[in-house]
Amino acid sequence: MSLHYPDDDAIARLGEAFLACALPKAEWTHAAHFATTLWLLRRQPEIVPERDLPALIRAYNASVGGVNDDHNGYHETITRASIRAARSFLAGRSGDEPLHEAVDVLMAGPLGRSDWPLTYWTRDSLFSVEARRGWIAPDLAAFPS
Repeated sequence: MSLHYPDDDAIARLGEAFLACALPKAEWTHAAHFATTLWLLRRQPEIVPERDLPALIRAYNASVGGVNDDHNGYHETITRASIRAARSFLAGRSGDEPLHEAVDVLMAGPLGRSDWPLTYWTRDSLFSVEARRGWIAPDLAAFPS
């Protein structure tokens, strides 16, 4: 029994609701961020996360009343790091593994903690305006390729 999503259809519904800006804000959890990214990477080849997620996240945030500015909403460094982490995670998994099981494995590891980026960036650096607007290199530890 999956801890986060009962089956792959639930993740597909999550991803589709995100894309349609129809996902309730309360459902946009840390697990949902990664489940959606894994779904996009595995099941939506027409979407290139590095290219498309910034606009999709900004649109979603606005749809639930959020603001995308220098202090809230979309965060470039966290988004880019999360995509890289998700790609790396999937590279080490079987392509036929059920996605809901992969989400459980990912969430049980270090990436399952919402503060995982603080392994690589200091809080001041990660939450700076520069990091929110664009990619900044980690200042604590090298980020895995």
